[in-house]
Amino acid sequence: MQVRNTVLRSVAAAALAAALAVALGGPSNAAGRAGDDPKPPESSAAGLGAAPVAADQAAGAGLSGPPVSAKVTAASSTIQSRIVTYVKSHGTKYTFGSYTDATTGKVVIQTDAPADVVSSLVGTLGGVADVRKQAVSDSFSRKDDVAPFWGGAGIVLTKGVPRCTSGYSVKNAAGTRFQITAGHCFSNGQTALTELGGRVVGVISGNGLPSRDMEAISGQTYSPFIYTGGVNSSTGAHVASAADPVVGFANYCHSGRTTGEHCGHTVTSVTGTVCTSSGCKSPVIVFTGGTMIQGGDSGAPFYANSASGPDKHIRGHVIASGGSTGYAEKWSRVAARWGVTILT
Repeated sequence: MQVRNTVLRSVAAAALAAALAVALGGPSNAAGRAGDDPKPPESSAAGLGAAPVAADQAAGAGLSGPPVSAKVTAASSTIQSRIVTYVKSHGTKYTFGSYTDATTGKVVIQTDAPADVVSSLVGTLGGVADVRKQAVSDSFSRKDDVAPFWGGAGIVLTKGVPRCTSGYSVKNAAGTRFQITAGHCFSNGQTALTELGGRVVGVISGNGLPSRDMEAISGQTYSPFIYTGGVNSSTGAHVASAADPVVGFANYCHSGRTTGEHCGHTVTSVTGTVCTSSGCKSPVIVFTGGTMIQGGDSGAPFYANSASGPDKHIRGHVIASGGSTGYAEKWSRVAARWGVTILT
């Protein structure tokens, strides 16, 4: 498992899993949480020779880029001061992040504030400003995800109104990334948003109804991770592979916005048919046992755990339930429809 944080988002996902395994000494994410590591014993440097030097310090100032001009430094200070003053006067309706980018010589401003507000803050300093229309968040979770987006997160048409769950990330032959969810969640051309934050997850295309309950979400960045844990979890796990399930195996899992992560599902068939208000789908996965999916879990990843380790293995995405029986689209049907492979 991994804890979703800014470091996680800034590192390529494939390298991340290996790096964390080495850094944390195994699959558990407990040691990676702030404050969990035991305090190292204090020691004296006397008689131990020169103190070790951190890698970043050893690299020297050559990594910081060209010197920032006094003009840019002054502009950055002015803009940041204006931002702080604005927030003090108007509250935290809009978010801001501002810094001097030493590699470009620009003052970067990240914000979801409207153009007139940004203009009032930048003023005559537009020549050195790099304005980026991006919200800044200090929290994220299954119901309030941020890019690059994970599977197993709440997705909606209208902020705050529960609807469905994102499935998992895939890529086509050109390397373009998408997320998969259930086709009855949205229509082609609609925009999926994060459940609480209202951030754009992507635009819907390729809806397969009535015969295939699947559609693609595209236009943003997507990660090979899915949320695990409870309904408000901020932890997740890396996706390592995808295949169809094995009939009779008794510990498949789902991870949705309504019920969270639950395992203990037994696949009873991979040739089932399910007909709902959105049409008849076949062949689909049929499963029983464990905590059953509920409304809002549609699209959630259906997967197997690794035999050892924290990775997950996609088998499809859930689409319907009745009583103690659930139904899911098979991975092979998704792969065949778009010619995609699982993102790992």
